[in-house]
Amino acid sequence: MISMPFFAAMLAAPVLVNCGKLGNMVPGGKCDVDVANIDAIAKADWAATLKVDAKIGAQIKGGLQAALNLKNLAAEIDGQLKVACNGLAKDLGAPEGKDAQEAGKGAMKVMGEVKAKMGANIKIALDFQPPKCSASMSAMADCSGKCDVQATGGKAEVKCEGGEISGTCDAKCEGSCELEAGAKCEGECGGSCGAEMKGTCNGTCDGKCDGKDSKGAECKGTCEGKCSGEIKGECKGECKGGCQLKAGGSCKGSCSGKCSVEMKAPKCSGKLEPPKVSAECKASCDAQVSGKVECTPVRVGVKVEGSADASAQAKFEGAIKNNLGGVIKIAVGMKDRLEGVAASGKAVIDGVQAAAKAGAKGGAQGALKITACIAAPFSAAFDAVASVKANVNVSVDVKASASASGSAKAGG
Repeated sequence: MISMPFFAAMLAAPVLVNCGKLGNMVPGGKCDVDVANIDAIAKADWAATLKVDAKIGAQIKGGLQAALNLKNLAAEIDGQLKVACNGLAKDLGAPEGKDAQEAGKGAMKVMGEVKAKMGANIKIALDFQPPKCSASMSAMADCSGKCDVQATGGKAEVKCEGGEISGTCDAKCEGSCELEAGAKCEGECGGSCGAEMKGTCNGTCDGKCDGKDSKGAECKGTCEGKCSGEIKGECKGECKGGCQLKAGGSCKGSCSGKCSVEMKAPKCSGKLEPPKVSAECKASCDAQVSGKVECTPVRVGVKVEGSADASAQAKFEGAIKNNLGGVIKIAVGMKDRLEGVAASGKAVIDGVQAAAKAGAKGGAQGALKITACIAAPFSAAFDAVASVKANVNVSVDVKASASASGSAKAGG
């Protein structure tokens, strides 16, 4: 991706090849700044270092910050998906992969093998509540203020579009509440209940289901007793998941909705819009903040019918329940966010690269100086964008492969 006229012209000069420990050395010399360090990139005077005008210098600084944050984001997503897919493979008796791509392909392969053991007549249905993933508005404000001197104000200037704001509410919360461990739900529980409950159960009910005795049988109606799956109703014990509060209730956890006072540590489940900053700064902060989003836990239910091998069925169901949540987090909860960050990040790096080419001064030597600083980081950024896209696609494929014929049911 770096082999463009800009770089081709630089390689024509008679220069030596230097090998630097940081990997930022290229034909023609070395970069005077440690481009593997985000703080060093931020502190450097790029206009003076590369002998370009101030505007180009600012763009290069922003582009290098974005490149490094894209690389870090790709590594984070690869690591999360690798753990989930390797968990699937290991529980089903297959070797683990060295990265997310290999792990995903291995998981799909062994799932197919186990399905074959269960027989051609199986029907597999997944049941899960889609995760809600939120990014820190405070982190976006802090990042914007550091990477663009024109950014003003604080968290109040970061907007949440197409989603809801959640955070710590020290007063009255109007909406739903993700409770802390052990907290009582003063309202309607929309997660799982660890004690007696009354309401709609989507799982197994130990008590009465729709008025009839039910000793651990599957219930898709009103349960009076203990429900092992998702519920919607009154919980007399610990409610794990969303609690729809009564009017003016207090939330011992994360409040989603309105708070009678200013929320602390606000997060946004939609798109974060920072104060007016450069495109390079926004791309950098999007990548940085997206790597640290928080998602609600994904509880996965799976039901296999028509299996000819009870042992294979038990192994398959256990592996799916224990590991597919991590895949769904990326395939459903983070998919749109990651695809947007990857697309905007690539566009920004392309733009900075073109600007650097146009702003190079001092002939071939000046161009070589710029190349020494941006070639390796930008190449790594393009690789990171490709990795993010590929891993999102693999997560979607693994999720689909977990059901026999794409009959997964979400949100039930």
